[in-house]
Amino acid sequence: MPEMPEKPDQPGNRSFRLGVAGPVGTGKSSLIATVCRELASVLRLGVITNDIYTDEDARLLRSAGVLDPERIRAVETGACPHTAIRDDVTPNLIAVEDLERDFAPLDVVLVESGGDNLTATFSPALVDAQIFVLDVAGGGDVARKGGPGIARADLLVVNKTDLAPYVGVDVPRMVADAQAARGGKPVLALSRTDAESVARLKDWVLSMTAVVRSGGHTPVDPGPMAPHSHVGDDGLLITHTHAHSH
Repeated sequence: MPEMPEKPDQPGNRSFRLGVAGPVGTGKSSLIATVCRELASVLRLGVITNDIYTDEDARLLRSAGVLDPERIRAVETGACPHTAIRDDVTPNLIAVEDLERDFAPLDVVLVESGGDNLTATFSPALVDAQIFVLDVAGGGDVARKGGPGIARADLLVVNKTDLAPYVGVDVPRMVADAQAARGGKPVLALSRTDAESVARLKDWVLSMTAVVRSGGHTPVDPGPMAPHSHVGDDGLLITHTHAHSH
């Protein structure tokens, strides 16, 4: 297990902010619950969830008993999930800073995006590092489809590997496709029922926390989102890109 520095080399009560993004249903909340269960005795943790019109993910995490419920807070974005993690991160920054102030000092704040498409990534103005989550139920070919989250996140997780026999997915091939798409950046095949893969996730979070604390990590800007579509309030299909500066 990586050794942790005694004190963060960060100003004030600034935590390591770790984003978790990925499509709907890939297991982002489950991954965060696993991290909290494994590391709550080692690190001082907080969680911010994002949903469009609800605090459902926050309530699920609170009910799971993985952290003090007051350390789990929700942001209701009221818009496309990527808007609040990339285009205008102000609500999330306020939520993170409020949590850091109320429970100072925190070691890590996990920020969960609402479920989105393969182009959704966090602004480096919001998080220091990011995990992108896929799952085998989404199809074995999804890793080959690429996108900034798959290609450039600090860690790509292929989740729910225990379901592979039921959905006809070859996990080693999916992982190999993901590794090819990422050019050597780390890929983790994960199941919350598999202790070995959970241990690898735990070790990655500890290692990244140590690197960020030491000042040895520079947040990566995954680049502008690709053009994408969604249905507007009037029922019409809107195709657009989001400009971003920071």
